[in-house]
Amino acid sequence: MASLELRVSREQAGRTVKSLLKKELGLSTALVNRLKRTESGLTANGIRVFTNAVLREGDLLAADLDAGEQPAALAPVPMDLNIIFEDEYLLVVDKPAPLACIPSSLSPGEPALAAGLLHYLGNGSAVHLVNRLDRGTTGLVAAAKNAYIHDFLRRRMHTSGFQRTYWAVCRGWPEPAEGTVRLPIGRAPGSAIARRIDLLDGKPAETGYRTLRRGEGFSLVDLTPRTGRTHQIRVHMSAVGCPLAGDWLYGTEDPALIPRPALHAAGLELDHPVTGGRLALRAGMPEDMEALLQRFF
Repeated sequence: MASLELRVSREQAGRTVKSLLKKELGLSTALVNRLKRTESGLTANGIRVFTNAVLREGDLLAADLDAGEQPAALAPVPMDLNIIFEDEYLLVVDKPAPLACIPSSLSPGEPALAAGLLHYLGNGSAVHLVNRLDRGTTGLVAAAKNAYIHDFLRRRMHTSGFQRTYWAVCRGWPEPAEGTVRLPIGRAPGSAIARRIDLLDGKPAETGYRTLRRGEGFSLVDLTPRTGRTHQIRVHMSAVGCPLAGDWLYGTEDPALIPRPALHAAGLELDHPVTGGRLALRAGMPEDMEALLQRFF
């Protein structure tokens, strides 16, 4: 059982359960409302308690984070999962390509990572993907096991509390070799999926980059997105004249070279929502990108 506990201090005494849950434990209003409607969601000293109850010094307030979960409306699908980290609160998996993170209406019946995680976690479980990757992008995806952990991590994305790094094999060599791309991104007219640099109406987007290796017409680049726009890395690298190898949308499609954009979510660093400890996770280079390095570097 994933739970949060608070021993009421002298300074906190006289406050309501709702106040302590929201201001001291950081639960959202929606989660508090779900928990209060369950038998075991909220307890004080082991006894069910309601949100308007006033607590005294020394009381032990507990929130069962699993009690407010609702089973996902998605059929579980068995699949092999490369799990990099797991505890009772979250897990991180190394997603392969071309697996989608969530089901798409454009490809009904196609397996998705979320369905595989539901099968792994078992009947009645819920899964909340914190970050998502395009089906053609490999690498680290974090999944929360309850809504509290999901909300905690989601609000810290693109900060030092939840920071991702990517590797990309790009055509050409960025100049300078290290820097930051700050170009706004908006939808491309006439396309349901494509994005473009839009200096007038685009949303701010920022990507840090560092060239790791230079090869024969290609470069291996380490990238850190500081915002979360759709296709941000692919659009930004194309805009600076270094589209990703195999990028059929923003570069040149070449299935013989690599059948997808050569992009891999290689690193994830985050502050654990409960323990406060720092997690630094890595996913090794996928085989198809490693083949590019062997061929051109």
